[in-house]
Amino acid sequence: MQSNSDSLVTILVSSLIHEIHIAKTLLSSYGIHSFIFDENLMSIIGTAYVEGYKLKVNSADFEKAKEILLSIEDTSI
Repeated sequence: MQSNSDSLVTILVSSLIHEIHIAKTLLSSYGIHSFIFDENLMSIIGTAYVEGYKLKVNSADFEKAKEILLSIEDTSI
């Protein structure tokens, strides 16, 4: 049985792939591994059927990742 600390949770959803890649690079610089979902799906079936690209992190890293992304959002105002 898999523990909850190994599950992936969505930290960011965006219709712009470059935003996902920027967030992924930022989290990586803090040692947090993240994974992009639906990156190829949108090119196969089109954007009308997909809500956006998703960036997921391990549930154990979720709170720290959220703090990092929110701190960048606050400074870009």
